Amino acid sequence: MPDLSISVKLKYVKLGYQYLVNHILTLTLVSIMVGVVVEVLRLGPDEIVNLWTSLHLDFVQILCSSFFIIFIATVYFMSKPRSIYLVDYACYKPPVTCRVPFATFMEHSRLILINNPKSVEFQMRILERSGLGEETCLPPAIHYIPPTPTMEAARGEAELVIFSAMDSLFEKTGLKPKDIDILIVNCSLFSPTPSLSAMVINKYKMRSNVKSFNLSGMGCSAGLISIDLARDLLQLYPSSNAVVVSTEIITPNYYQGKERAMLLPNCLFRMGGAAILLSNRRSERWNAKYRLVHVVRTHKGSDDKAYRCVFEEEDKEGKVGISLSKDLMAIAGEALKSNITTIGPLVLPASEQLLFLLTLIGRKIFNPKLKPYIPDFKQAFEHFCIHAGGRAVIDELQKNLQLSAEHVEASRMTLHRFGNTSSSSLWYELSYIESKGRMKRGDRVWQIAFGSGFKCNSAVWKCNRTIKTPTDGPWVDCIGRYPVHIPEVVKL
Repeated sequence: MPDLSISVKLKYVKLGYQYLVNHILTLTLVSIMVGVVVEVLRLGPDEIVNLWTSLHLDFVQILCSSFFIIFIATVYFMSKPRSIYLVDYACYKPPVTCRVPFATFMEHSRLILINNPKSVEFQMRILERSGLGEETCLPPAIHYIPPTPTMEAARGEAELVIFSAMDSLFEKTGLKPKDIDILIVNCSLFSPTPSLSAMVINKYKMRSNVKSFNLSGMGCSAGLISIDLARDLLQLYPSSNAVVVSTEIITPNYYQGKERAMLLPNCLFRMGGAAILLSNRRSERWNAKYRLVHVVRTHKGSDDKAYRCVFEEEDKEGKVGISLSKDLMAIAGEALKSNITTIGPLVLPASEQLLFLLTLIGRKIFNPKLKPYIPDFKQAFEHFCIHAGGRAVIDELQKNLQLSAEHVEASRMTLHRFGNTSSSSLWYELSYIESKGRMKRGDRVWQIAFGSGFKCNSAVWKCNRTIKTPTDGPWVDCIGRYPVHIPEVVKL
């Protein structure tokens, strides 16, 4: 039997170290205050009166000092950035008529690629190991044999997804279209004219002075880029509401060729979308679900391999598709490392930063072979929303960040139930955590997303209030079944 007493002692030593370092300023200030109080109590009443009169403070000095303190406080509060609140959000739930079980997907693949059985077999192997379930959905145009990726069908999918999410958001928040000051729509691969943001404005008859933006070509991390843009705009315009719509339109991007690197997205990407309401109004402080704390963006586009690792191009037969490089995971790891280097000092407690610094000094000065210390991000966050880009992405981040199965549960279950919904996947994951009743007041959430370019973006939220289990949303009819066991390989 192992000596459990040693591990228990080490646990309490670590807890004591964390408490001491993280609260060193508080402990120091308390010690100083206690010392001052003890010294004052030692003095007699006459000595205290003499000490006060010796200060020679007159009315003018007190008035000037008060004015100076008030002036400094005013400057501080006026220069302080406005707090950005996430009032609420809504995720699109596809109808059961769009469901694509494994058997249906493979039957369609065999009929579409009838002259290329090797490509069919490749897709089957990918699907078996993908981590997707039997309830993911594809748009109606992809259900035809062969698929009909027309402009009309693509617009139809965009209207279905975006309008459904927006309607749900209006219903949940009581917001009216005329109340929207800023509108941001991100969709990477479908960029029609007029834009998708113009389509939303036309549908809901928004004000003529609404500030609208349409982001395209920015990959699966575009959702957090939109949040960052909304944050910057809300810093400029007081008392404003911003709506962010994140989606990916699948219809025009279903690849019908035989290049393996381009067949991968067919197996992973599915329908999805989300609408998010942000506000800088102080009246939303107690009503909002979350407060935005940090957004950190990392772009590795200066490196040629990183730039081309997710690339839209034509194959040898002239068919357009998205090519995924074999170096994708290695590049994602490098991007994550850069992002962590930036976000770490902002969120990690002092105890973790000190250990990291001491290990770094030890490696530089004493022993380069010394094992690097990986900061424990579980000390900084209670919940993790990792982009459900694929099983390998979640596995890699769980390993690198030393997360437990529960920490990545939301990501795995979102991938299983909805597939890779691109930039909106983070909101399905957040909805999963809420549907499980795990989100408490004060909890911190780390959203991590990857996208073409290559980009790694992070957002940190703090929960404003304990969130009750929702009675609507994408998980309402299936949350009782989750989490489910996802085997390494599903034999088809």
